[in-house]
Amino acid sequence: MLYLLFSSLRNEFGAFRVFEYPSFRIPAAALTALVMMLWFFPAFIEFLRKTQYGVSNVREDTPETHKKKGGTPTMGGLFILVSMISAALLWADISNLLVWAVLIVTAGFGVIGFVDDYRKVSKKNSKGLAGRWKLVWQLVVLLAVAGLLMASHMGHIPGTHAEFDTRLTFPFISVDRWNPDIGWLYLPFAILVIIGTSNAVNLTDGLDGLAIGPTVVSAATWLFLAYAAGLVLTFHVQGEWVDFNVAKYLNISHIEGVSELAVVSAAIAGAGIGFLWFNTYPASVFMGDVGSLALGGALGTMAVLTKNEFLSAILHGVFLTEAVSVITQVTSFKLFRRRVFRMAPIHHHFELQGLPEPKIIVRFWIVSIILALVSLTTLKLR
Repeated sequence: MLYLLFSSLRNEFGAFRVFEYPSFRIPAAALTALVMMLWFFPAFIEFLRKTQYGVSNVREDTPETHKKKGGTPTMGGLFILVSMISAALLWADISNLLVWAVLIVTAGFGVIGFVDDYRKVSKKNSKGLAGRWKLVWQLVVLLAVAGLLMASHMGHIPGTHAEFDTRLTFPFISVDRWNPDIGWLYLPFAILVIIGTSNAVNLTDGLDGLAIGPTVVSAATWLFLAYAAGLVLTFHVQGEWVDFNVAKYLNISHIEGVSELAVVSAAIAGAGIGFLWFNTYPASVFMGDVGSLALGGALGTMAVLTKNEFLSAILHGVFLTEAVSVITQVTSFKLFRRRVFRMAPIHHHFELQGLPEPKIIVRFWIVSIILALVSLTTLKLR
């Protein structure tokens, strides 16, 4: 919003040129979201505490030690979305359709999570929206966004142009060497990546700060990857202006306009850090499905729009492991009537083995940071 507001003034007032640069708007978005969380979130937590008085908000399928968390308000993720979306709209180029794609998925998945949380709170039990209906509505949101991007790609939306790239990229492999185009099969693949990431983050949200820590790490990583994928530097060499395509130098896919997603990623990271201030053990508030489904959807959409679908399996390794542990547990029990883990998702397995909750959380954060560093090393190992 500020980008467009001051773009017409930058020729008259040189100081406004600073709004042109993502390198300025990225930290500005992060700080805006962070300040909003630290300043306004305590009042929102108190509001949730009053409106949810008498509600446990602790899932029935968790270890007995979690019973002491009864009375902790949930749905705190709603304010994460308010802060993140506000900061993104304020500092990103809102004429960029890729920005809207991420925000629509985030808001749409947030609505689905809100309905789920509201049903749990209003009925005072841990059952909310049926899983199949969550998937159906997630699919509806993603098909709408896909339709928007394809319409822009084909020139049906005047004034916009968003690439709808159906090629695949792989970690450690240069796009010049192997970049297969799978055509229309890409759409169900992309939907699988986004829905899978969303629900994996949702499954990870079972301990205080466990989901939001890796979310912040992932958002910071997408910030760098999105910025690199869309960045073109211009140098004045021997009297001529020369463009330097950073993506081409790194042998990754160049996507026009995708650098603006770095601003959105910064807003996610800033809001996430602000939430962690209150969600760290022992938590003053829970995220709820309104936060976990929405943030997971945002991270999955970043993976698709930056052409890092397979790399996201490395970066989101913590989320992926949590999801695989649930799938393994359910499959094993249905087929063999045996459990692989003492309880799934896997963080509960470690709890029942006697590891203190804070130790599990911090170790998962450390693993997430390691996976982020591995993901970034793939930029030069291609």
